[in-house]
Amino acid sequence: MDGQGGIQPVFSRHFGHGSRQVLAIHCTLAQSGAWRGLAAQLEEEATFTAFDMLGHGRSPDWDGRGDPQDRITEIAESFLTDQMADQMDVIGHSFGATVALRLAVAHPERVRSLTLLEPVYFCFAMQDDPESVAAHDADAAAFTEQLDRGAYGEGARLFNEMWGGAGPSWDEMPEAARAGMIRSIRFVQVCRPPLYDDLAGILEPGQLDRVTMPTLLLRGTESHRVTKAINDAIAGRLPDAQNIVVEGAGHMLPITHPAEVAAHLRALFARAGD
Repeated sequence: MDGQGGIQPVFSRHFGHGSRQVLAIHCTLAQSGAWRGLAAQLEEEATFTAFDMLGHGRSPDWDGRGDPQDRITEIAESFLTDQMADQMDVIGHSFGATVALRLAVAHPERVRSLTLLEPVYFCFAMQDDPESVAAHDADAAAFTEQLDRGAYGEGARLFNEMWGGAGPSWDEMPEAARAGMIRSIRFVQVCRPPLYDDLAGILEPGQLDRVTMPTLLLRGTESHRVTKAINDAIAGRLPDAQNIVVEGAGHMLPITHPAEVAAHLRALFARAGD
């Protein structure tokens, strides 16, 4: 992490009132409120701390300094290390899951358990199943071409169409929701290098050996094939990982299938202990 310009302040909130402390990191184009449904399933057991990533929700835009994944990781790190609890259960979704994995590598003593919901860490699949990445990139070409030409509204619509799963269609969304996604879609472009080129060196020898805490990887049966390749690649490199598929779910499984995800989290929390 380069630390240029310091840590930008972000908006954060809490859900639930249980004794278990959970740090939750949302996906691209979402915001911290995306965890509301899952947190409600666990409100007696856990307290969720969630923040809006830079360029999302009520947080400011990324200031353009350094690498964006580094900057989001720095922010997440500040929540992990500033909590009164000695350890937190860390949960990440999509891009947020790549940040969660980096936290577990950097601070294994602070992470009681790790949950990765369809992490878009394409560099793992590039090593183990490059054809799945090629298939993803071909399917994503429609929105990446729009982003490259600055058509952010159309790019956001097509991105949501590919990754939004069973959620409301673009035309069904409130205008404010569409505007938020158009604002956030620029992150897809700037985050390609850390996700594809492993700028953080997460695949370097010894890095993943530090992730010894109980880990859960979840994906949906209806998600793009690259999610299976990534989850399988990560799970195969970790010493204590369960790799589970949620039937009927797509990429937005923490929102569309909160009860099923919560059930798997309870089992993980039991494995990890108090």
